[in-house]
Amino acid sequence: MTVIVLTNCPAGLRGFLTRWLLEISAGVFVGNPSARIRDVLWEEVQQYAGQGRALLAHTTNNEQGFTFRTHDHSWHPTDHEGITLIRRPDPNAPTPGPTLQNGPPVGWSRAAKRRRFGRG
Repeated sequence: MTVIVLTNCPAGLRGFLTRWLLEISAGVFVGNPSARIRDVLWEEVQQYAGQGRALLAHTTNNEQGFTFRTHDHSWHPTDHEGITLIRRPDPNAPTPGPTLQNGPPVGWSRAAKRRRFGRG
């Protein structure tokens, strides 16, 4: 089983995918092509997606029973002890503070600043 999800992609790409897969909802394609056809379809999706995003999920012989690939997503698949998980960015994460060459990062206590950088 293969699933391809397109977001904000050209209509021509959607039309191309309907030759091989069934579009069950806008931008969601499912089917059961061979591995070779699936890889060729994914290369075409990556080439013609333009400013859009794409996700490919397909069955495979691993612990989860499937794997997936992403194109221009802010969420990225990461391997965690043999299991593929999605790592999504934290929108509330603080931006990195200044480097040590520019002074201590924001949020250090006065005692920590004195220990690290001296009294001056």
